[in-house]
Amino acid sequence: MIDCPNVTVASHQERGLEPEKSKCVLGFIPVIYYSALLCVGVPVNILTAVALSRLASRTKKALYYYLLAVTGSDILSQLFIIFVGFLLETAVFHREVPVLLLHSVSAAEFAANHASIWSTVPLTVDRYVALCHPLLHRQISYPARARKIIAAVLMLSLVSGVPFFWWSDMWRNSHPPTALDTALIWTHVTIIYFLPCSVFLVLNSLIIHTLRVRQRQQCCQEECGPQTAPRRRLGKTTAMLLAITSVFSVLWAPRTVVVIYHLYVSSVHRNWRVHLAYDLSNMLAMLNTAVNFFLYCFVSKPFRGAVRDVLLLRGGPLYPQRTLRQQQAPANVSISSLYSGNNKRSQRDSTPLPPRRASKTI
Repeated sequence: MIDCPNVTVASHQERGLEPEKSKCVLGFIPVIYYSALLCVGVPVNILTAVALSRLASRTKKALYYYLLAVTGSDILSQLFIIFVGFLLETAVFHREVPVLLLHSVSAAEFAANHASIWSTVPLTVDRYVALCHPLLHRQISYPARARKIIAAVLMLSLVSGVPFFWWSDMWRNSHPPTALDTALIWTHVTIIYFLPCSVFLVLNSLIIHTLRVRQRQQCCQEECGPQTAPRRRLGKTTAMLLAITSVFSVLWAPRTVVVIYHLYVSSVHRNWRVHLAYDLSNMLAMLNTAVNFFLYCFVSKPFRGAVRDVLLLRGGPLYPQRTLRQQQAPANVSISSLYSGNNKRSQRDSTPLPPRRASKTI
């Protein structure tokens, strides 16, 4: 038998239509990075969840329930995406796993990712209503409704991850993106970046505009008369919200650009530069799952106190000090009233009665 060369492959190689598969030029750097991120991010997020649980049980505020949902979703993203996706499948097994398991893990990764991002949207809406419509916020914002909203977001995130069961492996697929790949990529970047960032941009702009209008009104009041209310500054909760949404928008922007570039210009499989950009953008995007703890510590004093109590194994009160004082005040009043009443009664009993006048006898 005479071995004949593959004329099609040879002609394609001569024309340069079939370049070699792109390789990761970072070597073991992603493995070290994701291992360090997992070792730091999971304990930090667990500490954050415990601290937020204590704050939620003390204050009964919907804010801490939303932050707790964001933290729980970040933990799921770290377990499914970083540990299972990047470390086990890519670094350990080199994608040599059953196809069904590979696609199932892919759907779980996207569901956890969607939950991590979309849990921030109810938080943004809650802060907008609290600042721009405070009377309405007192009526609609309470823990029971917050838990229902969080459950709905998690269910929708789980359902939205199902179509990505058919997500193609961008590192290994040598064929151009198909119509299904195009639909999934655009659905992904819309759900993961464009739609939530639009919500963040609109609501944060309205919040900043409302705060500026109030500041101008307070300045006018200060010019009109000396007896005015103190000037309001940017609240710590609002600053925390702006920091969370801004960090997310910055860290996820490179990955969104690279995915679209892979779709229309050059694929990750064919170009090592796109492969490198995709690796770096994924590393930046996953960093978002571990930075919220440091933002909370930098902005929120109650959160720092709760973390300190957790680290020092201190239980802390179940209710805030203001509530305890309000509960103790009536008790003290009642005790003092009882004491004063008993004291008056004892004084009345101990006071000698005046002598009775002797009746005249006839």
